[in-house]
Amino acid sequence: MVRGDSGDRSAAKGEEIGVASAPHLEPMREREKASLDLLSELIRADLERVNRLIVERMQSPVSLIPQLAGHIVAGGGKRLRPMLTLGAARLCGYCGGRHVALAAAVEFIHTATLLHDDVVDASDKRRGRDTANALWGDKPALLVGDFLFARAFELMVADGSLKVLQILSRASAIIAEGEVHQLLTTSDTATTQEAYLAVIEAKTAELFAAASRVGAVVAERPLEEEEALERFGRNLGIAFQLVDDMLDFRAERADLGKNIGDDFREGKMTLPVLLALARGDEEERAFWGRTIGELDQRPGDLERATLLVERHGALDETHSRARFYAQKAVEALAIFPEGALREALIEAAIFATERGF
Repeated sequence: MVRGDSGDRSAAKGEEIGVASAPHLEPMREREKASLDLLSELIRADLERVNRLIVERMQSPVSLIPQLAGHIVAGGGKRLRPMLTLGAARLCGYCGGRHVALAAAVEFIHTATLLHDDVVDASDKRRGRDTANALWGDKPALLVGDFLFARAFELMVADGSLKVLQILSRASAIIAEGEVHQLLTTSDTATTQEAYLAVIEAKTAELFAAASRVGAVVAERPLEEEEALERFGRNLGIAFQLVDDMLDFRAERADLGKNIGDDFREGKMTLPVLLALARGDEEERAFWGRTIGELDQRPGDLERATLLVERHGALDETHSRARFYAQKAVEALAIFPEGALREALIEAAIFATERGF
């Protein structure tokens, strides 16, 4: 099991992953058109500063580094993780500039993990573009990932706060643990839901949690607010990953940073697969054993896997559990005063469960 700092870190330890009751889910259904637009607008100036700093800090006299780094940074999506740092700091009333550099550090950590992940997974596409490893090879992609990690730590050290350094460096270590843990569960059809949750908490939710918490740290807010923002980020991150894993089987509606069906082809034990496997008959379990356990995949197997997860309600249940965690993220913000920033972060949590539809 991946280590954590508190009982909150493993929200579903010892129980099924986020089995939500109707009262938890109803508020989420009422706001399915949530987006990141409000948060983007409120932190626009800060985010522009982050983007400029990212471009500045990925420069190097070794020309391949900015070329390769620029390729993945340019295709890096919505910058959700640094947006959480910026939004959390502003929610806490912070008026300085430290959050900008720390948001850039968060994005560098995230980008470095993407470079490493694409090599480990042998991915050739990300958000419809060729991956760095497909264009330049595995070794350059890994080394530039290391360069971006180093840049992130330079920014953290320059901030001067040991607490910030502790939070973000620890998150980096836990993310690596999560990726190794995922390697151990890949193609293991005996994987439990608890082990799956440990993986997604570490490899995805940990950075969401750390990115959110440092916003309160730079604002010098009480521990209660730090912990509330950490809960917000962690639950948002779990919801985000659950939806990501669900969308791997919904090609016509997915908006992912990877090819459709990649998780299936790589033998990853995601929640839709775990649910379908548990609910299937002997012949279906044999199918999962061949395609996931042995990675013996044939034409039409992805289509059949999609049919099975749909037939057993695994995609709808995964989505419901994502909404459960998104609701927990929203509830964590209750200690903060009402206002546009709190509303924007609530919208971000809901967006995490409704993207791709």
